[in-house]
Amino acid sequence: MPPETDLSHAGERPLFATIRRFLPYLWPKDSPGLKLRIAFAMVLVIAAKVVQVYGPFALKDAIDRMSGGDRGAVTLIVLLVIAYAAARFGTILFNNLRNVVFERVGQEATRRLAIGLFRHLHQLSLRFHLERRTGAVTRIMERGTKSIDTMLYFLLFNIAPTVLELVFVLAIFWVNFGLWLVAATVAMVVVYIGATRWITDWRAKLRDRMNDLDTGAVGHAVDTLLNFETVKYFNAEEREAERYGRAMTAYADAAVKNENSLAWLNIAQALITNAMLGAGMAIVVSGWASGRFSPGDVVLVSTLLSQLFRPLDLLGTVYRTVRQGVIDMGAMFDLLDVEAEVVDAPGAQDLAVRDGAVRFEDVRFGYDPDRLILKGIDLDVPAGGTLAVVGPSGAGKSTLARLMYRFYDPTGGRITIDGQDIATVRQASLRAAIGIVPQDTVLFNETIGYNVAYGRKGASADEIHRAASGAAIADFVATLPDGYDTRVGERGLKLSGGEKQRVAIARTLLKNPPILILDEATSALDSRTEAEIQETLERIERGRTTIVIAHRLSTVVHADRIVVLDAGRVVERGTHAELLRRGGIYAEMWARQQAEREEVLAAE
Repeated sequence: MPPETDLSHAGERPLFATIRRFLPYLWPKDSPGLKLRIAFAMVLVIAAKVVQVYGPFALKDAIDRMSGGDRGAVTLIVLLVIAYAAARFGTILFNNLRNVVFERVGQEATRRLAIGLFRHLHQLSLRFHLERRTGAVTRIMERGTKSIDTMLYFLLFNIAPTVLELVFVLAIFWVNFGLWLVAATVAMVVVYIGATRWITDWRAKLRDRMNDLDTGAVGHAVDTLLNFETVKYFNAEEREAERYGRAMTAYADAAVKNENSLAWLNIAQALITNAMLGAGMAIVVSGWASGRFSPGDVVLVSTLLSQLFRPLDLLGTVYRTVRQGVIDMGAMFDLLDVEAEVVDAPGAQDLAVRDGAVRFEDVRFGYDPDRLILKGIDLDVPAGGTLAVVGPSGAGKSTLARLMYRFYDPTGGRITIDGQDIATVRQASLRAAIGIVPQDTVLFNETIGYNVAYGRKGASADEIHRAASGAAIADFVATLPDGYDTRVGERGLKLSGGEKQRVAIARTLLKNPPILILDEATSALDSRTEAEIQETLERIERGRTTIVIAHRLSTVVHADRIVVLDAGRVVERGTHAELLRRGGIYAEMWARQQAEREEVLAAE
């Protein structure tokens, strides 16, 4: 039998608080049509239960007339039997019409909530997305939105109608059969609900254990197959088979316990309901013996109790589903409650870019409050000029680009564009004015044309082709059988590093921003490809305010100004020639990289 269980489950959430949170989506203020659908669906629910509960009275009357031996009332008896059959059909009809009417409501609520959550996730800070697993977030979205439809169905069309039917049945029993049958029915329902919840909680732990073992077995199998060569290297086929066998044996044992627990649940439910059915009919039969009840009353009680048991038989499934739905919806609402770290200031205006001059004024920032990355950075990028930022890894170079885009806000100082503090303007207008070619170009699993066109909504085919030509990728696309309709694969993996970088350049050209950031745009490429793309980059820099973040110094010798970052501070400034003459960190880095390049050339 089930062990004693603690019903206060970890992670369990209050049902009514979760439902109250969801009500605005179910009863939207701006959709009177949906409200009308909900009201009509509830009318159909009540109609179905009224017909279902009072239909058996026709069967009762038919049985009473037949038992009375009145063969002259055959027509009436036939009509009563037909009325009973019609009531059964009416119940099915009203229930299905209810589903037709309400389906739009459930789907609309799911749509609104899913879109709202999707928008909210895109408004959250980069810190949130770096700290949370993308797979976990998407699973929360998927489970939360799917649970809505299930929760609505069970709460509105299973639990609520069952409660309504129970009230009707108790009223009929009270009026027609007295307090004893009412008390027995209430006692049966209480015991039934308690036993079902107790066994279902026990089954939930068994099922969780089974699912964990299943996940572990599948994970081991996948890991072994992915490391097929390693298994062969160490002659470990039998060892892996034995390990997988142990995992599958544990899963099989857990699955047997889970299925056996279902049998115990069914037996317990059947015992309680059939005991009540026998007791109820016995009460009526004893009343018949004393002349208080008729044979039709026995059929009436049997039919009403059987109809009541039907939805109760699903109580275990309903309880488990509603509880899991509350958890899934609660996790989704937790995502909605995450506040964006970077928000527009009240009354923020659009950024007005006149010349595109950029200034960093005593900027301080740390991803962790106890560890500063930037320690008072002062930079000045004149309109149309090119500033290069170089330095060792971890110096804070890429952090400058993230602050420019307001993925984070500085903890001190400010960044201005044409004298406007970017913290006081609308983020959308700020990001519209900046283009970036990142170090790691990630493409959508779409076509080349789609990825280039992503640079500006509504771009024409001619504009896409011109941008591709400007990025020196048009000739390559022309050699492909599907041209711009060629799919690039997951994260663009069907393209080489240089081809992906050119797509990134093309979509930035299509955006045509006045301010450009090149964040180590060639660091992952070989020397030949780097030289080809560097020519393209230098061409698109002309006429734009450009910040070049680089590790390879050969890519920044053309810059108007070069600053060297080290440990979050500017340690050197000047042109390429001035910094070489100074003989400091920049000159040392240059000498080392030139030596490394000569060694590579000699090796070739």
